[in-house]
Amino acid sequence: MRRIALIAALTALSVSPALAQNFTGNWACRDATATKAGILTIYGAVYGFASTSVGDASSGTGTITAYQDGVTINDGGLRTTRGIQVGRMIPDPTYGTAIQLETADTIVMLCTPR
Repeated sequence: MRRIALIAALTALSVSPALAQNFTGNWACRDATATKAGILTIYGAVYGFASTSVGDASSGTGTITAYQDGVTINDGGLRTTRGIQVGRMIPDPTYGTAIQLETADTIVMLCTPR
């Protein structure tokens, strides 16, 4: 019985980092004024962002580096136009999780699952 409990505990601990990386998919983003800013899509090592503003240079694709608690934006419109460096996974009372997009100085957008 103790062996089963030990195996179950070790399995749960080894799976938890993988569960923390649940940032793939589509995210609805809002800016600091809570205005709709666009849709962020993350799959594999790439992202796509579609701004709600026509002609916004931050729309497009780029690459990311995945970490346990979020992603680093390596290039693309979000990095070059808006200066966004990271997307951190944070708890959200309504959706469970959210991605907080940040520059070096401030939080720029909050993205919730779509």
